[in-house]
Amino acid sequence: MLAKNTTVQKASREHRLEMGAWLKSLREARGLSQRDLANELSLDYYTFISQLENGRGKIPAGRYLDWAAALGQEPRAFVKVLFSHYDPNTYDILFGDEA
Repeated sequence: MLAKNTTVQKASREHRLEMGAWLKSLREARGLSQRDLANELSLDYYTFISQLENGRGKIPAGRYLDWAAALGQEPRAFVKVLFSHYDPNTYDILFGDEA
């Protein structure tokens, strides 16, 4: 069982790293620094942006719309991509045939 959990944790980390790179690309495409984005989102610490971009942490679900707006993304498409990284198994069940 431990080996399976380790594999799942590694896959989860890889998904979060991919998601972090995607978030960074969106931020940079908008010409925003991490501090700029943190200010736009009224975050106390810009280091939260760095943590996300480096595959650590998750955007709180209650802030998805704020993040989508700050990054110039259509909310439904933005959340769908987040979901594909945060919960890939459920994402595949729900949307796997649409890919």
